[in-house]
Amino acid sequence: MRGILLGGWLLVPVLMGAYHYGPGQRRMELDHTQDALTAARKSVQAKNYDVAVKQFSEALAAIPSDQTTEARRIRLERAKAQLLEPDLTSAYNELTALIPELQADNSTDPKLLADAQQTMANAQYYLTWLMRLEGQPRDVWEPEIEGSRQLYRMLAEQATETGDKQLAIGRQEDLESAVRLARLDLSELQALPLPSQCKNCKSGNCNCKCKGKKPSQNKGQNKSDARGASSGPPPDNRGN
Repeated sequence: MRGILLGGWLLVPVLMGAYHYGPGQRRMELDHTQDALTAARKSVQAKNYDVAVKQFSEALAAIPSDQTTEARRIRLERAKAQLLEPDLTSAYNELTALIPELQADNSTDPKLLADAQQTMANAQYYLTWLMRLEGQPRDVWEPEIEGSRQLYRMLAEQATETGDKQLAIGRQEDLESAVRLARLDLSELQALPLPSQCKNCKSGNCNCKCKGKKPSQNKGQNKSDARGASSGPPPDNRGN
C-alpha cells in the first residue's frame, strides 16, 4: 500500500506538467486574450484609442490559433479603433485583408461581415475626403468613394430586406453623404467642417499616410465636427 501511495505522489508532478503544457496552456491563452479584450474595450469607451489598438493587438497575439472567428472579430474591433485614433491607413489595410476572408468563409456571421463592410465604407469615405483636400486627381480618389457608395447602398438594401427600418435609414443617409462628397466642388468641400476622423490627419498629427501623402494644412478650416452635407457617418455607431 505504501508503494502505491508513493507511486501516486510521484505521478502528481507529471500530471500537473501535462495539464500545464496541454489544456492548462490553452486556458492561460484564453484568459490572457479575454483580459486584453476587456481592457481594450474600456480604453475605447474612455476614447483612449491608441491604447486600445495596442491592447487589441495584445489580445490577437494571445488568442489560440484555432479561434479564427474570434480573431476576426478582434481584428475588426482594432480596425475601428484605428479609424478613431485616427490611423486610416492601418484601418484600411486591415479591412482590405479581412473582408475577403469573411466572404470566403461560409460559416461567417452575416452581421460580422456587414459590420466590417460598414467600417470599410467609412474608411474609404474619410480617405476620399483627405485625398480631395490634398489635391489628388479625380481618377485617384473616385474609386475610393465609389467603393464606399456601393457598400453603403448594398448595406441599405440588406437592412430594408430584413425589415430593420431604423438601420436602413442610417445606411441610406450614409449613402447620400458619399454621393454628395463625390459631387461637391473642391471649393465647397474646403468650406465644410472636417469630420473628426480627418482632423488630426489634416494637421499632420496622426499616423495616417493617406496613400503616401498627408494633406496640407488649411488654416481657414472650421475644426468642429458635423453631420451636414458631407460630414460622413461615424464609424462606430452602427452595425454593431
